Amino acid sequence: MTEPDFLRATRDSYDTVAADYAGHFRAELAAKPLDRAQLAGFADLVKASGLPGAVADVGCGTGRVTAHLAGLGLPVFGIDLSPGMLAAARQAHPELRFEEGSMLALDLPDGGLSGLLVWYSMIHVPDERLPEAFAEFHRVLAPGGHLLAGFQVGDAPAHRTEAFGHEIDLVFHRRRPEQVSELLGAAGLPVIARMQRERDDEEPFPEKTPQAFVVARKPRAATEPA
Repeated sequence: MTEPDFLRATRDSYDTVAADYAGHFRAELAAKPLDRAQLAGFADLVKASGLPGAVADVGCGTGRVTAHLAGLGLPVFGIDLSPGMLAAARQAHPELRFEEGSMLALDLPDGGLSGLLVWYSMIHVPDERLPEAFAEFHRVLAPGGHLLAGFQVGDAPAHRTEAFGHEIDLVFHRRRPEQVSELLGAAGLPVIARMQRERDDEEPFPEKTPQAFVVARKPRAATEPA
C-alpha cells in the first residue's frame, strides 16, 4: 500500500527539526498548569478503571508527555511516526519504551490498552482520515478504557514551511471540540468530558489559537462503532 503524502511529509518534517524541537519544548508542561491538570485527570481515570493494560502515547514525539504520565504512575509507552523524534525520546528517557508507528495502523492487539493519549498529534491527520484513526483507537482500547485528546481549536488548517530555521512541510488541522466529539462518538468512543481554554500568548510558549481537550471512554459493554 502506498504511504499517504501527509504521513511522509509529517515524518520528514519532524525528523528535520527533532533536535531543536526537543530542546525548545523540554519545559513546556512546567509552564502550563491547566494542561498538566488534564493529564492528571486522565491518569486518575485510567487508574480508577482498574484495567490491566498499558497506556499508549500515540504521536509521542520526544517523549516529554510520556515521561510525565509515567511520573503520574501510569504504565505508559510511546509511539511516533518520526525516527528522529523517537531517537530524542530514547535519549532523554531511556527507562521508557518507544516504538515507531502510525495511528492509522497501530501494531497493537485488539482491546489491549487501558488508556490512549493523543496529545497534539492528530492535528496532522486530514479530516477525511480522522475516522480511520478513531476506529483504530476504538480497536486497541479495552472496554472501559479512556482516551484523552489535545488539539488546537479553529475552522481552517494552517500550513508551515519553516521551523527553527529549517524547511518543513506541515499542515496543522484545527478543529472544534464538537466536531471531534461527534467523530469519536461515531467510532464507538463517547465523550465524557471536554474543555476549551483560551490562547495564551505570553512567553515562553505563545499560542495562536484556543486549545481543546476531550476525554472519551470505550463502553464496558462491547459495542460496534455506530
